[in-house]
Amino acid sequence: MPSLYALKPWYTRRLHRFVAGAVARGTSPDAFTAVGVLGAVLAGAAIALGWWLPALVLLAVRLAGANLDGAVARARGVARPWGFVLNELGDRVSDLLMFAGLAVLAVRTGGDAVAGLTPLSWVLVAAVAATLPTFVSLAGAGAGTPRFNGGPFGKTERCAFAVFAAAVPTLLPAVAVVVVVGSVLTGVVRALRAHHVLTSPVTRAGA
Repeated sequence: MPSLYALKPWYTRRLHRFVAGAVARGTSPDAFTAVGVLGAVLAGAAIALGWWLPALVLLAVRLAGANLDGAVARARGVARPWGFVLNELGDRVSDLLMFAGLAVLAVRTGGDAVAGLTPLSWVLVAAVAATLPTFVSLAGAGAGTPRFNGGPFGKTERCAFAVFAAAVPTLLPAVAVVVVVGSVLTGVVRALRAHHVLTSPVTRAGA
């Protein structure tokens, strides 16, 4: 299914000069993971204050770091399992920081309850739901599938909706509902992909 994740190769190509520079200088891919997390720290603060334009720029930095760490590792031929672990940890921490900013924004701006939940409660529910696609992907990878990414609602979409919520805090509950529904749908799509791979005749023959 199409999503903003399909723009990742295009975005990575736009960052090619950083990859070339990192290869020339021997820069560690982990440095870009750190840059991505730092971008998320600052983006979380911007979101909490409702500063949507700085949040947009800083979340772009977050996504750039998440793209460049793997691209640099492959270009330098230094990809390693621990780098995968650091990349996953960086992504999860960055997501939590973004939702922390949304939680603070919800407290600061208040608002009426929707379907019995306050805006803060909706943000917390969305933060939990947003972990589902990753859990499904890692569970599938542990069983022998590729590490699935993309889907109808991944981290790029989460970042986009976080910026929208920072711009229009009154719509925080609606944004949270979109995150919940999109995350569940993405988890189902990835689970179906994992099921297809694990139950295919070729996979069973190689087991």
